Amino acid sequence: MIRVHVICEGQTEEEFVRHVLSQSLLERKIILAPSQIGRVGHKGGNVNLNRLSMDVRERLLRDQQCFCTTLLDYYGLPAEFPGKFEGATLYDIADKQHQVVQALSQWALDNLGNHPATRFIPYVQMYEFEGLLFSDPSTLASAINCTHVVKDFEQIRADFSTPEWINDSPHTAPSKRISKLFPAYDKPEHPLLAALDIGLDIIRRECPLFDAWVKRLEGLNAGGDA
Repeated sequence: MIRVHVICEGQTEEEFVRHVLSQSLLERKIILAPSQIGRVGHKGGNVNLNRLSMDVRERLLRDQQCFCTTLLDYYGLPAEFPGKFEGATLYDIADKQHQVVQALSQWALDNLGNHPATRFIPYVQMYEFEGLLFSDPSTLASAINCTHVVKDFEQIRADFSTPEWINDSPHTAPSKRISKLFPAYDKPEHPLLAALDIGLDIIRRECPLFDAWVKRLEGLNAGGDA
């Protein structure tokens, strides 16, 4: 079995990995071990390089056989986070994401050495975890018991080429859009219910950057990094 630690932005992402993503990877003999960023009592949110560095070091240097990946929201990354400044002027979300991923990969190589760095698979979700839920707006509305706004959810989805393009303004990020239409939106219960009902296959079909990350994790059972 292959062990992959998943450093998550918060409880929503942790629950998604544990209850949705893990099941699929386990079929390929890959065990995902999700946990929120930060030490006990100070977990989740407030993502910065110092906090991430401590978590990555703890996992990769303590266990020489494991892999480590991340599930962080691009939307919530501070302006000074590696690669964020360089990606700010880029249009394509894949290019923005690439800047952060490459910067984190270079950080790992510079600070951890070659072998640990090859076991680090940084990933950021564009623009936010809730974007994945717009893979199926109707099921999203039904799962969180707000079918009265299904047309609004469908229009949001129709305005973007993929759910991952739903943008990162403080007023228009995916979770902000949901909360505006449905103020009772509650994390992590509602997003987990929606993700479970939508299903991993639909999310992967609609969200190519997320799908590429999952494919990379799946490739680990071929004997190394994919």
